[in-house]
Amino acid sequence: MRENRLRTVWARGGAIVNGWLAIANTFSAEVMAHQGWDSLTVDMQHGVIDYQAAAGMLTAISTTGTVPVVRVPWLEDGILMKALDAGAYAVICPMINSVGDAERLVAATHYAPMGRRSFGPIRALLYGGQDYPKHANETIIVFAMIETLQGLDNLEDILRVPGLDAIYIGPSDLSLALGCTPAFDELDPPAAEAVEFVIAKCREHKIVAGIHNGSAEYALKRIGMGFQFVTIGSDARLMAAGSQQVLAAMRAGLESGN
Repeated sequence: MRENRLRTVWARGGAIVNGWLAIANTFSAEVMAHQGWDSLTVDMQHGVIDYQAAAGMLTAISTTGTVPVVRVPWLEDGILMKALDAGAYAVICPMINSVGDAERLVAATHYAPMGRRSFGPIRALLYGGQDYPKHANETIIVFAMIETLQGLDNLEDILRVPGLDAIYIGPSDLSLALGCTPAFDELDPPAAEAVEFVIAKCREHKIVAGIHNGSAEYALKRIGMGFQFVTIGSDARLMAAGSQQVLAAMRAGLESGN
């Protein structure tokens, strides 16, 4: 089976630089993949991406060595299994609030006897290889998103669930849950303290921690804190920021008479 480079990098103590795809387009996904991101996450929760688009985007990512990841819309067995069957090598599941949620997530993403994932890796065989069914359980990566007060309260028990590989912090939802302004980088003190609490508990339980960031500067700070999976912006945000930079330079030049 094709190796999961996320596991390889993490095993040597490194960090993954993850890109984010919110635009439902195979060409934009392929362009992003060719820029050298360690992994790319197809966002089916808040991006404008349905399953048909996601499957095509995963195929486009496969033209490179970038690891394909999917954030599913919710904790629902069917979409978790379909994301893996389409060739995702990691899934990120939002709003994991309890041990029961985490156990259900693990069960839906692993074949028996470890879980109850239904057999039908229709595209995963093409991406992962013909021995995919034999090695999928130890190759696929499962992220639980911690972004609520309940999730924080139950974090230690969630981290003990066998088969859960990583935690992913949604800083905006976590901020809202704590009565703070939603943000990626400059978090209000209660949210910043919650982030520090999560990374400390993940280190204690030897579970990988990931987080979304708005800038490379903050992503580097998070790696310094111990995060091993950092997302920076998204394709839509990067496109908007690049356009703004070009237009600002043009308008400044025109105003100066150049």
